[in-house]
Amino acid sequence: MTPEQIYTLLETIPDARDGLTRTERIILYVLHETQHELKGRNVPTVMLYGRVVEYVNISEAELHVYLDRLGVRGG
Repeated sequence: MTPEQIYTLLETIPDARDGLTRTERIILYVLHETQHELKGRNVPTVMLYGRVVEYVNISEAELHVYLDRLGVRGG
């Protein structure tokens, strides 16, 4: 297996501990940290996207799919 195939495999298989993929865990972590930074206020999706792409290469549409899957809703 090539390193790229291993990375893709690790991205698609949920972790046995909580069922989250690596990308989902990163999104939730960045969301939590940004909410803390904003003192509990809602995080604009554009701000979240800008910070998430520092960790993973996803499109804005993919971020919305992940947020829907995680149950994160805008206000």
